[in-house]
Amino acid sequence: MITIGAVGDVHLDKDAAGTLRPALGRIADKADVLLLAGDLTRHGTVAEARVVADEFGGLDVPVIAVLGNHDYDRDAVPEVTEVLADADIHVLEGDGVVLSLPGGTLGVAGVKGFGGGFEGKCGSAFGEPEMKAFISHTVAAADRLRTTLNSLDCDVKVALTHYAPIPETVHGEPPEIYPFLGAYQLGNAIDCCDTALALHGHAHFGSERGVTPGGVPVRNVAQPVINAAYASYRLPASVQEPMTEVYQPT
Repeated sequence: MITIGAVGDVHLDKDAAGTLRPALGRIADKADVLLLAGDLTRHGTVAEARVVADEFGGLDVPVIAVLGNHDYDRDAVPEVTEVLADADIHVLEGDGVVLSLPGGTLGVAGVKGFGGGFEGKCGSAFGEPEMKAFISHTVAAADRLRTTLNSLDCDVKVALTHYAPIPETVHGEPPEIYPFLGAYQLGNAIDCCDTALALHGHAHFGSERGVTPGGVPVRNVAQPVINAAYASYRLPASVQEPMTEVYQPT
């Protein structure tokens, strides 16, 4: 078995320094890897990234992350990524990583994703250039996720995004903002690649559990949803076997 710890939307700033570290000190006893589903900072500043690095850096397990919309706010993504990388936090954006863990090899494909909505109630690349650019950005992110998932040579594949790939895990949010919380194209990418689990954040008032149309378990790990320092998910080391323990509060 491979045990994955995951959390998103911690929104750290200087006032939150030290709040998560005590719960992460013995994470290796409960998880083989920690995945961070974006919105790690409040405003995407380098100073806030240093708080993230102090909280999540130097753990006894690998730490893999994607960024979220808050992390993009100050247009300092390269600098934020560098701070996290210096703390051995591997930031993904349209790429992936394969980890050799005690229970097998785990492949993680990561992309921030974007909005656009879900099938039947979604935007399309039609009309004004601004609308075309919006949806084209979403489609490009989904295409990168699909390509990366397909390229991973591992026992188990996990998709890590910030935006939601299905509507079920955003239930609880106002319906009017669903198009800004995720996009069905991400779910389509996840479904075509023998993915064992999809993790996302962003929907603070959403629901924890859902499933893609193709049957892939999806979990919203936004901290306000899981109400914990991280959640744990246990996966068998085979893409042919189902997840046998899907959620374990920490």
